[in-house]
Amino acid sequence: MTAVVAPNDPSTGELRRGRLLVLAAALMWSTSGLFLKSPPLAALAGDFSGPLIACFRALIAGALLAPLVRWKRARFRSALIPMMLTFSAMNVLFITSMTLTTAAAAIFLQYTGIVWAAVLGTMVLGERLDRGGVVAAGCALVGICWIVASAGSGQMAGTLIGLASGLSYGGVVLALRYLREEDSSWLVLLNLSASGLVLLPWVLPLRMSLSGSQWALIVLLGVFQMGVPYLLFAGGVRYLRSQEASLLCLIEPVLNPLWVWLAWGERVESAVLAGGACILLGLGLRYTLFARPPVPVRVPYRAAPGETSPAGEPAGTSD
Repeated sequence: MTAVVAPNDPSTGELRRGRLLVLAAALMWSTSGLFLKSPPLAALAGDFSGPLIACFRALIAGALLAPLVRWKRARFRSALIPMMLTFSAMNVLFITSMTLTTAAAAIFLQYTGIVWAAVLGTMVLGERLDRGGVVAAGCALVGICWIVASAGSGQMAGTLIGLASGLSYGGVVLALRYLREEDSSWLVLLNLSASGLVLLPWVLPLRMSLSGSQWALIVLLGVFQMGVPYLLFAGGVRYLRSQEASLLCLIEPVLNPLWVWLAWGERVESAVLAGGACILLGLGLRYTLFARPPVPVRVPYRAAPGETSPAGEPAGTSD
């Protein structure tokens, strides 16, 4: 059977639209530190401020996305359980890390999840770790050591929690890769809902009284920083290959500490910047210099009734 390249490759306009949507999503994701380091939320002292913010941020984002789920395609599989658990862990660990250390350290360590996903993919799914993955893993290891070694006693807990958030992020990517046949909006809703509901029994007994400004910032975190970017990203990746989308998302860890510094004057240690640069360098090389050439999607030629394919085969002929 003769095969031809699929005719539905994105046009130039669609590529531009996809890039703008993914860039907008990454830009909005990068504001997490801007909100979390704001004086009203920074005033939430105690060990439970991270879980509290993570809980309500996820529930608000889930409520925003629920009407957009294609419920006819939704189904439950046992593999969804580890996905929801790792996402829940990632959610609370990242927020907690952001409250205990600098925004730069938290977001750079979070992005090591892309490297962990490649390593776990070889161990769990039997995927091949290519040269780009090895380079990214090596750079990430150097960056992690640099950041951890530079952490003072007051920030070591936040640094280690940030490292754990990156590992759990890698688990989420691995789970999503395994469940790639499922509806993406359904998976996102499950992750957001589970991560909020798991924390709810822990958060409600705290009886913490939040001010109006604190509630407003948490709502903005759920809507502006988490919910809407997911919608934009989902729309953008329809027209982009995963490598390009991942590369565009790297503006998030670059801009996140920049917003915090501009708005709240949080100083970033040079060692953290150096470690973060190593991590970003490895990821950048992975998606540029060591990017694997895309394999075109090929579909069988479908001729109209009575017409012949380019190879002279009758329409509908198959191997």
